[in-house]
Amino acid sequence: MSRDSISSDSDVFSPLAPWLELPRASSQREALIQLVTDGAAPPTKITSLQNHLDLTGTSSQLQQWEALSMVASIDVAVARMLEPHIDALGIIAEAALEPPGDQTSWGVYAAEVPGKVVTVAETDGSTVITGEKAWCSLASELSHAIVIAHRNGHGQAVAVGMDDPRVHPDQTAWPSIGLREIPSGSVTFDQAPAEVVGPPGWYLDRPSFAWGGIRVAACWFGGALGLAQNAARRHFARPTPAPMGDLCLGQLDAEIFAARAVLAQAAEAADGDEEFSRDGAWSLALRVRNIVYRGAQQIQLLSRELAGPAALTGDSTFAKADADLTVYLSQHHGPRDEASLGEALVKDFTAR
Repeated sequence: MSRDSISSDSDVFSPLAPWLELPRASSQREALIQLVTDGAAPPTKITSLQNHLDLTGTSSQLQQWEALSMVASIDVAVARMLEPHIDALGIIAEAALEPPGDQTSWGVYAAEVPGKVVTVAETDGSTVITGEKAWCSLASELSHAIVIAHRNGHGQAVAVGMDDPRVHPDQTAWPSIGLREIPSGSVTFDQAPAEVVGPPGWYLDRPSFAWGGIRVAACWFGGALGLAQNAARRHFARPTPAPMGDLCLGQLDAEIFAARAVLAQAAEAADGDEEFSRDGAWSLALRVRNIVYRGAQQIQLLSRELAGPAALTGDSTFAKADADLTVYLSQHHGPRDEASLGEALVKDFTAR
């Protein structure tokens, strides 16, 4: 699917375009649904969707965010698989390294948890990493990952082959109901060979780190949109839609309008000619993430109310999307991000 077809036929972030079915062209929608819902293993699904959606390490932010929103509206978990792969492609391209092979599948493992630290060292002229990293999604299935390790007090991004015998994913069963297809246990690296990606500190210092934060918010929006689409179709199919249902539908429409407008404006800024500092880009990302987070929560609640209990108890697609989105939204930093934005505003004001 080309960028032009995504823009002209899907209008994912166009606030005035109908949101019930995206993309609007039935052939495109059916092809995308088939790829998202087939029984392929995650690595195959990731690479198939990357190719189908024509995503590369240099794709525009608008293309990435719209594509991920569309995928999440069909299956939140699949968007959660695809998002870090696209992130990794962008990191590699930005570091001016050779693009990964077509059949490689990537994760990005950046979470920091007390007591679980990975360090970088040079051994016999080669770079190796040692230690335990928490929250490593699909570690036993992906071919590669960007891992953020520690080097002399700075974060160092490195690329690691996940099939190396010195890489040991935790095999403990994943008990989650939401995002159950994405086990996210720890990985232990035992002097595993790695390739340096950018200088120390570069991963967090890039302005594009902020665009990755909005990329996740686009997935949240897509998951919420899928629930709203399901609920709206149920409402339209009722013989005599209740006025309270119409009220709920109107509230949904307004929330979706607001989220789309915010994401569209953020994409225009990210893809524009303005040179963002890291701090400026991150302040924008904090605003967008907080707005989309609150909006997605409200869309999820309104969708439940509009669809009714039959959707949660008798529609496995709706129930799964609701559970997946709940877990995905829980990963937001919430009040900490809002406090960080306030601190940034104070710093900016006092520096004038």
